[in-house]
Amino acid sequence: MKVLNKKASYKYQLGQRYEAGISLLGAEVKAFRNGGASLVNSFGKAIDDEIFLVNANISVTGKKDYNPTRSRKLLLHKNQITSIMSKIKAKRLTLVPTKMYTKGRLIKVEIALAKPKKVYEKKEILKRKSIDREIERELKER
Repeated sequence: MKVLNKKASYKYQLGQRYEAGISLLGAEVKAFRNGGASLVNSFGKAIDDEIFLVNANISVTGKKDYNPTRSRKLLLHKNQITSIMSKIKAKRLTLVPTKMYTKGRLIKVEIALAKPKKVYEKKEILKRKSIDREIERELKER
């Protein structure tokens, strides 16, 4: 199972990537394996020398008092956490989850240090894509 955050590469310039484990409940693991997860509006946040995944939506069915967008702890080595926290503070970067996937029996999250793109950069990308589509159409017609 693999869940991608497609908007991350559109909104941010992605830099260094890290693979992290994630602390989930049993019902959340089952929901993820059945395809009930989304990373659309999620981000990473450093709290007390730990890194958490905030706003990741893993919807569990059958539980009444359950918050699907609760904060979940990411499992990283101590040196990775200090490296990430220092880069976030020094370079004013953001932690963005790019994908969530299974690796054997484990569930992993790939997070990236990212810098937000400007509006004109996003517009240039859309223009390039539309020009490329037109060129491909013309080549197919020939």
